[in-house]
Amino acid sequence: MAIAKTSRRSLFALAAAGGLQGCAALERGPAVPRARTSDATVLGLPNERFLVLSRAGLAAMDAEFVAAGERTRRRLALRPGVPLPPINLLAVSGGGENGAFGAGLLCGWTENGTRPVFNLVTGVSTGALTAPFAYLGPAYDAKLRSVYTELSPADILESRSLLHAALFADGLADTSPLFRTISRVIDEAMLADLARAHQEGRLLLIGTTNLDAQIPVIWNIGAIAASGDARAPDLIRRVLLASASIPGAFPPVMFDVTVDGEAKQEMHVDGGAFAQAFLYPAALGEQRRARIRQGTAARQAEAYIIRNARLDPDWATVERRTLGIAGRAISTMITTSGYNDIGRMWANTQRDGIGYNLAFIGSDFTEELPSPFDQTYMRVLFNYGLAAGRRGYDWAHRPPF
Repeated sequence: MAIAKTSRRSLFALAAAGGLQGCAALERGPAVPRARTSDATVLGLPNERFLVLSRAGLAAMDAEFVAAGERTRRRLALRPGVPLPPINLLAVSGGGENGAFGAGLLCGWTENGTRPVFNLVTGVSTGALTAPFAYLGPAYDAKLRSVYTELSPADILESRSLLHAALFADGLADTSPLFRTISRVIDEAMLADLARAHQEGRLLLIGTTNLDAQIPVIWNIGAIAASGDARAPDLIRRVLLASASIPGAFPPVMFDVTVDGEAKQEMHVDGGAFAQAFLYPAALGEQRRARIRQGTAARQAEAYIIRNARLDPDWATVERRTLGIAGRAISTMITTSGYNDIGRMWANTQRDGIGYNLAFIGSDFTEELPSPFDQTYMRVLFNYGLAAGRRGYDWAHRPPF
């Protein structure tokens, strides 16, 4: 019996080695050269996205925020110097299946009658899938509810065998079903509404991670929708897919770009590889601090952060095995990253005189997730968020740690 087991292991090792020798890497286009990262473009729009680890990228994002304020001023027919109305900001974090919490909270908030119109909405990972609905407001609550309570795992992914995924693929699951779902939900009517909201002076920003360059990328979804480019609908859908593409678990999304007319390709994954959530551009804080120094009133601003996760420690007995230890360590690093994001946003809002409002899954939610994207779990969590929003969520005004 021992010989048989050894033989089976040897045969498996040989098969795997043979598979590796006979398996070429998945094809991809030439990557953008290191020095040309900031010159790459998909549609050729100057404001289609922002590379915020560079000064030029930050300046471009700040300029877009200022331009949005001017569009708002024109829409409201405000004379120069007349203060703009209060601004409401929303950041929706990653969290996988736990995105059902934020979706429920938003729908309950509508029913409570106190949900504001958001001037800026940002989203990462599952938050990227929620953000367009939050941006467009209560008219899209029914669609948002459907996304988080009616989809089954088959609408999101197709599992691959572990051996096939390791040797021949770029992820443990195929997310073609998720792309089809996104394409069905983000239809032409919704794209037109995204463009209209942008033209009114509001912003929708979605984060992905460029793996080639190891940088976060912030996509200006409203500007892309308003561009009129025939490629815009597909690009928006692919950005949402990329933001939700957990590295290793889901395949990356490849973006065809050009640099000086030459075709190149970028590899993008979940924006959560850099940050679980992000809020406003530096320009908002700088403007407010300048006004405070001058002794003039700053535009009233409230920031809302929906964290699609808990904030109390997720205790577990960790098996003394390599994969169990590694998996737990990765989970801990992701959790810590989320804590750091919350703390960073709180510090920024306190510095800039902006109201801070945080929502998260409380310790009173005790439902266990039996399997990825389990529909029953997501419905229970959606209803938990819905009930909290209906009664008037008790927002935390500082991180609870």
